Amino acid sequence: MKNNEEPGKFTGPAEVRIVRTLPGPIERVWDYLTDSEKRARWFASGAMEQRVGGKVRFEMRHSCIAPDETPPEEFKKVHASGKVFECTITRCEAPRLLAFTFGSDNESEAIFELTPQGKDVLLVLTHRSTGGDIPYLHEFAAGWHTHVAQLIAQLEGVEPPPFWAMLVTLKPEYNKARIAAQS
Repeated sequence: MKNNEEPGKFTGPAEVRIVRTLPGPIERVWDYLTDSEKRARWFASGAMEQRVGGKVRFEMRHSCIAPDETPPEEFKKVHASGKVFECTITRCEAPRLLAFTFGSDNESEAIFELTPQGKDVLLVLTHRSTGGDIPYLHEFAAGWHTHVAQLIAQLEGVEPPPFWAMLVTLKPEYNKARIAAQS
């Protein structure tokens, strides 16, 4: 298994961490995190105020990421129409650190740490629950894993892996890992 395919690790009952090596330079990776048009290719479009306390509007439309795929039943109603939610920037140190509240109830925080490593960039993505969404942490883990795979494909200029097939495969695997981490 290549480094960029390894599963994320549950580092506690309310936290998962995904580590990936991305093609750099760091400024290019930062642009894919912060620029609405570039972010739409792997995650969600939407305006982002790059400052602590700034607002983020995520307009998540999976039909833009996986236009030729049929989503699982649970996602069919939002595949094309999408889901919009607003978050708040909690940390912003361009081009090395970006963190924001996450989810429709902002009960989590997503933290992107970028470290140059020669021509590459080490990404450490931490999703930390701060509230009642702990039982869904495996879903966040599978989602981030799948979206970061799309990001890597964008940065490498290659065909992305099938979005929905990857997500559906990863959800039960991450659920088992979450339960094991809580034991």
